[in-house]
Amino acid sequence: MRYIIPAVATVAALLPLASQAALVNLTIKVENLAPTNSVAFAPLRVGLHNGSFDAFNLGDTASAAIISVAEGGSGADWFPAFAAADPTAVLGSVLPNPAGPLLPGASGTASFTIDTDVNPFFTFAAMVVPSNDFFIGNDSPTEYRLFDMDGNLQISSITQHARDVWDAGSEVFDAAAAAFVGNNGLRADQNSVVAFNFAELAAFNGLTTGAGYLFDSQLAADSAIYRISFETSPVPVPAALPLLLGGLGLLGTMVRKRA
Repeated sequence: MRYIIPAVATVAALLPLASQAALVNLTIKVENLAPTNSVAFAPLRVGLHNGSFDAFNLGDTASAAIISVAEGGSGADWFPAFAAADPTAVLGSVLPNPAGPLLPGASGTASFTIDTDVNPFFTFAAMVVPSNDFFIGNDSPTEYRLFDMDGNLQISSITQHARDVWDAGSEVFDAAAAAFVGNNGLRADQNSVVAFNFAELAAFNGLTTGAGYLFDSQLAADSAIYRISFETSPVPVPAALPLLLGGLGLLGTMVRKRA
């Protein structure tokens, strides 16, 4: 009589390890491409997600979530709103190095562990300064699908141009109350809607920024101002796992004769 040696327990033990095939280490790099003495940026707020969180929409009144980015750069309401809409999202910030505003020519990096099956989409937002309520970010939550169905990185970088700068429409334009050149505590509500707007940045020309330089926009619509780059690396798994998986087929088909 023949019997098959059960492999169910072995398979069950290996499944948590095999599931790591969907995991990758994602490194995000940000660079300020604007001309010297031009715009700077607050830290980039990022989310890797399932495509369900819609941060804002062109022509709509800005939500508290995007206002927290656009008026103060903090994301104090953006992160909780994101987590409520998508509890499995991976959220975080890419901080400049050195710390502070991301000045022209500066960069910063951060790394995240991502399950590409669960969170293939990328959303970002960062305040543009000087401004009262300008920001960069993606309108559609599914605009940037970083990973395909096989977990391969599909997008190596995202470049933002001056024409991509958003005005949240939440705060009245006032240089005296603008972040980075004025007292942001003097803000006044505008009660307008989200729109594209970079031209008003030139109104800050000649003002001294928080970093000590005299602001000079120098921006045209096609001026590149910001780049987000992506690199992935595998999440390490036990070195023996490939051998175990390879031997599993033999284990499941071994037979013995009972006397």
